[in-house]
Amino acid sequence: MRSLPGSSDSEQAAARKAWRNGLELAGIDPALGEPILARLVDRYREGHRAYHTASHVADLIGQAGAFEGELANPAAVTFAIWYHDAIYRPRRSDNEAESAGLAGRELTGLGARGDLIEVVVRLIEATQRHQPPTGLPDAALFLDSDLAILGSPPPVYAAYRAAIRREYRWVPAPIYRRKRAEVLTAFLERERIYLTQRYRPLEEPARANLAAEIAGG
Repeated sequence: MRSLPGSSDSEQAAARKAWRNGLELAGIDPALGEPILARLVDRYREGHRAYHTASHVADLIGQAGAFEGELANPAAVTFAIWYHDAIYRPRRSDNEAESAGLAGRELTGLGARGDLIEVVVRLIEATQRHQPPTGLPDAALFLDSDLAILGSPPPVYAAYRAAIRREYRWVPAPIYRRKRAEVLTAFLERERIYLTQRYRPLEEPARANLAAEIAGG
């Protein structure tokens, strides 16, 4: 059995169980999804990843478990979590679209319903701008969970910040600082970073973390 790097045994088990449960909810034999799950794990083990690893997937699965009862389509959210960073190439700007396309193709191959696939694809595409599209009730919780790291305690945020920098280690420091500041400033300029009441307590810590990173360069 492949391990999920950076996550505990219990998190690994929970992430795999969520995948299989998602297949069952979708009316698909979980055994059919095992080869795809193995390939997904391999994708998250790629050497250029430091933050966007299977540990991130396991973290989001854990968060989703806490609000599963609030979801309109828990299977779609599970698949969106597993696929949203399946294709991650820091030198490209089409990762979200490519990941959504991969999800669509593989879920189609498993025999998933078209309406389920459409929701998964739209959830993944929404991670490009982290703005929930209309008519997608689970998008706000899904996107807030993906941004929860921004409101983490300073030591955790520092590790996240360092991991992102490693993923962009090929970018010269002055350019990286400028581009990173642009991304973080865009979040600070929003009226709210977090869209749901569940994640609202992270708003102030997130703003403090982002401001400190920008100020620190």
